[in-house]
Formats: sequence, structure tokens, C-alpha cells
Amino acid sequence: MRRASRGHGGASRDRWLVSYADFVTLLFAFFATMYAISSVDAAKLSTVAHALQLAFDDSPHGRSIASGEGVLPEHGARLVGEPDRSPAEIEAAVSRELADALASNRIELVADRRGVTLSIPEAGTFATGRDELSDAAEALIGRIAATLDRFSNFVRVEGHTDDVPIHNVRFSSNWDLSAARASRVVELLIRRGLDPRRLSATGYAEFHPRVPDTSPEARARNRRIDLVVLAAESRSADEPPAPAPPPAGR
Repeated sequence: MRRASRGHGGASRDRWLVSYADFVTLLFAFFATMYAISSVDAAKLSTVAHALQLAFDDSPHGRSIASGEGVLPEHGARLVGEPDRSPAEIEAAVSRELADALASNRIELVADRRGVTLSIPEAGTFATGRDELSDAAEALIGRIAATLDRFSNFVRVEGHTDDVPIHNVRFSSNWDLSAARASRVVELLIRRGLDPRRLSATGYAEFHPRVPDTSPEARARNRRIDLVVLAAESRSADEPPAPAPPPAGR
């Protein structure tokens, strides 16, 4: 009897450990949550929040927004398999949503037989001979991605340089540099939510200049990144071939 009493008293004295362990667990969860919030990607959080809002909003305005050219899906709500938008619709949307960038010559808009091209000059986008995007360029391309996400058109990202040869530790030629820059832009578009299956990257080096490379000003015009939003009749060139059917069983 005496030993049973001592055992029961010891258990009573240790009950505080249960509450203490619960407190420590809650404290750990609190700090883990605070750390996660402090390091969140604002762009991804905005996309997720918007997607949740659309998922729980059954009203017509929660699914689409009116535009000057008709009704376009909200950001993140584009259906797979939606028909490509016409160049006129794309040009109107870009002109409206990126008007300030167009006015300040951070983007040049060109419509031709391929579709609509958003041309971004090297100045302010990349350092000379480098392929790292500047903070300002990342912000601008993020805005472009939000606009392009409302369409299903394929987007070809093209890198262009001038005719000045390059050879440094990282790049052995203008081919390498132009392709690397195009790839960096594609990677950013994917991080900003564009479907990778819509995207392609290519480098043209100095062989597709806008103007002859006869002056520093002309060379500056030729150093650029072009985002070509392909028209429906042009997208077949960027679509991968359909997979071959499996051989029939015997």
C-alpha cells in the first residue's frame, strides 16, 4: 500500500509535462508559420488567392471580365483547349494593360503575319554580355505573363544580339548569349504561371537585325528579346509533333 501511494504521487507531480509539451509544440508551430509567411513568394500567393476566389465565386463576373474586344477569361481561369485569340484581340489587350510600358519604350509592340511581338530592349533588361534579368525586367515580364495568361496562343521567346563578337568565361559566341537570354525569360514566364507547353525559346544571335549594325544606336536597337504571341495559323510551327501510336498487338 505504501509503495502504491508513492507511485501515484509521482505520476501526479509529472502531469505538468503534458501541458508543457503541448505548449512547446504549439510554439514551434507558431514560429514555423511565421517563417513560412515571411518567405512567401508574393506573386505565387496572389495567383493562389485569386484561383481560390474564382473557385468559390459562382457569379458570372467571377469567371470573366469584359474587354474592348469581347470577354476574356480572368487570370488563371483560362480553359485548356480554348481557341487562340486573334492578333487584334491580343494587340488590344496588351495596349490597354501595358500602356505605361509602351509609352516609356520599355516595350515595343509589332503586329505582323506571325502574330503580335512584344519587343524588350537589352537596356535595363540585361547587363552587357550577361543573361541575368534585372529586377525591373523581372517585374515587367511578370506583368506580361499576367496578360498572356488570358490567351492560349503559343509564345516564342527570341533572343537577339548585335554583330559585336563576344567571348567570355560564360559565353563563347552571340549564339550562346542570345539563346541563354531567351531561356531565362521562358523560365521566368513559367514561374509566373504560364503553361510550359505554350512556350519555346530560340537564339538568333546577330542574324535577324531590325536595322543594319552601322552605328551604336542601331546596335542598341538590335539587342533585344522578342516575345512572339503566335497567331493560330503560325502556331503549328511551334507545336511538337503528335506522338506516334503504339504498335498494334499481335
